Amino acid sequence: MGHAIIAPGDISGSPVAEAFRQPLLLGVFLNLQDMRRSTLPNTSTWTFDYNAQVVRTADELGFELAFSRTQWLPKGGYDGEASLDAFVALGAMAAITRRILLISTVHVLYGPWHPLHFAKFGATLDHISKGRWGVNIVTGHRAIEHEMFGAERIEHDRRYALAGEFFDVVQRLWAETENFSYEGQSSWRLKDAWVTPKPEYGRPLLVNATGSPAGIEFAARYSDLVFITSPGGAHIDSALETLPAHIRQVHEAAAVHGRRVRTLINPVIVCRETEREAHEHAREIVAHSQRTGKHDYDSDAHAWRGRKDASHRQGLGIGGNIEIIGSPEQVVDQLLALKKTGIDGVQLSFNDFQPDLEYFGARILPLLKQAGLRL
Repeated sequence: MGHAIIAPGDISGSPVAEAFRQPLLLGVFLNLQDMRRSTLPNTSTWTFDYNAQVVRTADELGFELAFSRTQWLPKGGYDGEASLDAFVALGAMAAITRRILLISTVHVLYGPWHPLHFAKFGATLDHISKGRWGVNIVTGHRAIEHEMFGAERIEHDRRYALAGEFFDVVQRLWAETENFSYEGQSSWRLKDAWVTPKPEYGRPLLVNATGSPAGIEFAARYSDLVFITSPGGAHIDSALETLPAHIRQVHEAAAVHGRRVRTLINPVIVCRETEREAHEHAREIVAHSQRTGKHDYDSDAHAWRGRKDASHRQGLGIGGNIEIIGSPEQVVDQLLALKKTGIDGVQLSFNDFQPDLEYFGARILPLLKQAGLRL
């Protein structure tokens, strides 16, 4: 089943279409978990107030995107004991921001989610945000997470098939002008279902993170933005070498369905006035690194497979899958190089989020405009 619905990026004047005008999309990859990856003193914290201030700053700087991971782990599973839900937290930020797109991460196959719930909640957040809300679609790769909801982990490719069915139904509910009934292959059933109001610009923005063939095919059919990792690892040179072929694969998959998708990647930025100072600070972060949570839960995630290094476990370890280190000019050069590989946007992470973001705005953003990466 499929149903034609206009993507928000194709509707002139929509917040998504306005965001997509930028040569390089800028986003913040928030940390709503109590992750203390380094013992160096910093301001970063999981609290809503802190992350709301980060998003307000990004909004004022003209950033297009904000989102965060969400995990379902038992006691002791996080690096700390606190973890806010990204669906609720990012939705709540709609009332305190003006332009930035707010992307809620949702595990759509866990527990009691029903397409009718999701369509109604999503349409509501769409109206609160005036078309700035979207969803990062997660199918769940850890067995422990499915088990928390009293279920067994669903086979990898089957998860994407079910997520496709889920969003077929959700998009019908967003688009239908009459009551809608449905019986499919899953347990979801609807009889005379109806959602009003409809989203303001066709539908909310859809995002997913993937590296597997099944995930790329899902993205090709449904997503507007695809959050990818570097096949070559965290080092910028290996990322630049291996990303072009990976990005071509994503674009070609979408073209088969007559669609265009945009790719995002997550760099962690360590910037100081000079190259020497930046690398010294990066070494200091690594020297004070710590891991307090458990990271050995059974996972069948494909995105990190085949990487040439283990930097996502051993490097800066503060949320990025590419490490960009250097002076403001060097950071811009590396972001320009990423753009040339085919990357459409970056979801930025920082060690000390709020002050580092302010520094990015003061010292790097003007140079990005000079380089033609920002309007």
